[in-house]
Amino acid sequence: MTLRWEAFLDHVKERGEYESRQEAERAARVVLALLGAHLVGEVRAQLAAHLPEAFALILLNPLQSAEPLTPERFLRATAAWIEGATEQTAAWDVSAVLSTVADAAGDDLLRQMLLQLPAGYDLLFGRPQPT
Repeated sequence: MTLRWEAFLDHVKERGEYESRQEAERAARVVLALLGAHLVGEVRAQLAAHLPEAFALILLNPLQSAEPLTPERFLRATAAWIEGATEQTAAWDVSAVLSTVADAAGDDLLRQMLLQLPAGYDLLFGRPQPT
């Protein structure tokens, strides 16, 4: 099921405790652009189908990444793309967005996504996996 734009942003806004939808949207745009650089093929297309159209387009036209970023580097990259962000606030942003993405994707697609990502992303999605 695809979340509507407003519902997606409301979830991110609530989880990130943002004051406005604009703050939630800023975080979502950056995190999804970075995430899109790490997912490929059918998995990225399936995730896009679960997101509002504008966010799906961001995911499908990602920022370029020369290599997969570890979770720590993903947080640093997020901080670099959000004006005034620190690694601590970026962790908050990533958590708010990726936990919403995990809910939209569902468990099966999330497992497929995690197979394409470096170890530790399960924590960024708020879904620790058994080792």
